[in-house]
Amino acid sequence: MPSQSESAKKNMFSQRITLFYFFFVLGIYSVNAQQQRVSGKVTDGEGELPGVAVYADESHATTSDAKGEFVLMLDKGSWTLKAKLLGYETFSKVILVGDSNYVQIHLIPLSKQLQSVVVSAGKFEQKLEEVTVTMETIKPKSFETTGDNNVETALEHVTGLNVNDGQANIRGGSGFSYGAGSRVLVLVDDMPMLSADANDAKWSFLPIENLEQIEIIKGASSALYGSSAMNGVINFRTGYAKSEPVTKIVQYNGIYDSPRRKEIKWWGKETQMLSGANMFHAQKFGQWDFVAGGHYLLDEGFRKGETEKRARVNINTRYRFPKIEGLTAGVNANYMESFGGLFIIWNDDTTGAYIPSGGVNDSTSTLSNYHTVRYNIDPFITYHSKKGFSAKWRSRYFRTLNYNYTDQEAFADLYCSEVQLQQSFEKWNLVLTGGGVITDGGVRSDLYGSRKTYNKALYAQADKKFFDRLNLSLGWRWEQFRFRYSKAESKPVIRAGANLRLLRATYLRSSYGQGYRFPSIAEKYVKTRVGSIVIYPNDSIFSESGWSSEIGLRQLFAVGKQFSGYVDASVFRSEYKNMLEFAFGSYGDPFKDPLFGLGFKSLNIGNTRIDGMEFELGVQATVLKKINLQFGGGYTYIDPRLTDFDSLKASTGTITYNFLKYRYRNLFKGYGSIAYGKVSLAVNCRYNSFMENIDVVFNELLPGVKRYQVRTR
Repeated sequence: MPSQSESAKKNMFSQRITLFYFFFVLGIYSVNAQQQRVSGKVTDGEGELPGVAVYADESHATTSDAKGEFVLMLDKGSWTLKAKLLGYETFSKVILVGDSNYVQIHLIPLSKQLQSVVVSAGKFEQKLEEVTVTMETIKPKSFETTGDNNVETALEHVTGLNVNDGQANIRGGSGFSYGAGSRVLVLVDDMPMLSADANDAKWSFLPIENLEQIEIIKGASSALYGSSAMNGVINFRTGYAKSEPVTKIVQYNGIYDSPRRKEIKWWGKETQMLSGANMFHAQKFGQWDFVAGGHYLLDEGFRKGETEKRARVNINTRYRFPKIEGLTAGVNANYMESFGGLFIIWNDDTTGAYIPSGGVNDSTSTLSNYHTVRYNIDPFITYHSKKGFSAKWRSRYFRTLNYNYTDQEAFADLYCSEVQLQQSFEKWNLVLTGGGVITDGGVRSDLYGSRKTYNKALYAQADKKFFDRLNLSLGWRWEQFRFRYSKAESKPVIRAGANLRLLRATYLRSSYGQGYRFPSIAEKYVKTRVGSIVIYPNDSIFSESGWSSEIGLRQLFAVGKQFSGYVDASVFRSEYKNMLEFAFGSYGDPFKDPLFGLGFKSLNIGNTRIDGMEFELGVQATVLKKINLQFGGGYTYIDPRLTDFDSLKASTGTITYNFLKYRYRNLFKGYGSIAYGKVSLAVNCRYNSFMENIDVVFNELLPGVKRYQVRTR
């Protein structure tokens, strides 16, 4: 039998256990009683928004469901509730959690703000005025108001940018290398869209019917984007389905006006016309986002023989995994087929200015009839966590098939795969980005033979904001490149930039970026002829390298809600080492080849420097509450020179002083539009100064070029 003292001890222990259990349950009940249900709905003015990250802190976060609704459990008291979704301004509101809590969250699309938002500068969303480099954007609306049917013509409205026979040139960074190499990297959704053989842009292939925004970076961007981004980047961003289904069908027709000189109007009393149509549909189906687009064009052209027929179809698909928040996957694809003709040498400057040399039926004609097939397939997987981490895998297979009847067929394949990791530390206003890229290219061609290239790269960048005023950016990239059966070549580059908000709407920026470009297959191995002019290969050319820097000031202004705009001014300098350009000279056999062996070949022409300045103005206004006005323009001045100028080498050009070939010293562009409801009227103008320096061979061998140069000076 237990003693009385032992029984007392057991009773006391039992009482303690009971008391502990009572207070434990009471504590749990008290904690649960303090937590309250906070619910609400997220909208954007057009409907509910699913997939929005709603959070109070890292431990209290959720995502809106298919109806835009969300639920959070929060303790009583004051909380700062935030909501985030790509493409929208971040929502932030202080709420007082009580017994009954319902929060209506309205997100504002960034595209509707005065400030545009871009992604290309740092591979994450930034306001345009806060980036450290000069950037411009093109919205889908501009295609509707100007009637442009491809990206190439739309780019002609961008300050400081011109396209010479398909080659983009930003601030004089490129000369003339017809279809063989580009110093401006063209991207679609952050992935390269340059052909594997010539590394040139296929502008008509870009799906303008499914355009979210075009972002243009001016200056070296190799640290983030690699070779071919020496002179800048043009990033074409496609769209995805929003909260409500959208369907657009645009049909257009146009005519070519008669030239001022009636003698060059070869089509007589007939009318040269163009007609086309664009179709777009975007819709959400549960967890699926679906976009489909189509395009058709029939263009008779104003240059004889240069008719064009093309048709294009494309889709974007994305699946949002319901059991893993932030995980999405999908496939994008684009296919186009086109038929047409193309020439680069006219018959003469009088009656044959718009007629190919040799006419259209003669066997000596320089007109090339083509049939092209182009398509790309882009699978991807992305993951975004609530704590600011994202991981992306993107890939692309891009094929170009060029058929013609002049022994210039080419079939090229480009494979590209990229892994990108990014961590955003909201507490410290810091974004870290890093990744790796593998790219392989191959071509079978009458022009180049059978060739392959291999490329791999690693990159990293840090972007930090201080005191909500100063943005600093620092990036690095290492890239290796080689042709098949040749030694690999690698180059590291860096970039740095700063943006300081001086006043409420005044932003001062400065940047420095290194760049490089490996030669394209076309520049190294091409062998062909255009009329009597032969283009020779050169397998001993070197890669280009260089840097660009600038200082710029951007001022935003607004008067009420009816009048707003910006003024932007900058000065810049670019330097290139071993710049590559096609140059005229004696490269062939004087006894066997045409023109005694004279022709063009890709050469490292030397070291160059381009100084310049740029000024831009943009204004938008609302009159009488219904009439929307937009107008503005920009002016660019450049001074492009060889730093190791040799007057003897200058004899291949039309001038003897130091000025690079195929550049405009002065370039001005202006625009204006007025819209009332669904009716709009737009006008664009452009002025470029006389092209001072071209290859002298064009003056001597091609009929009428010298007279045309004198007449237009």
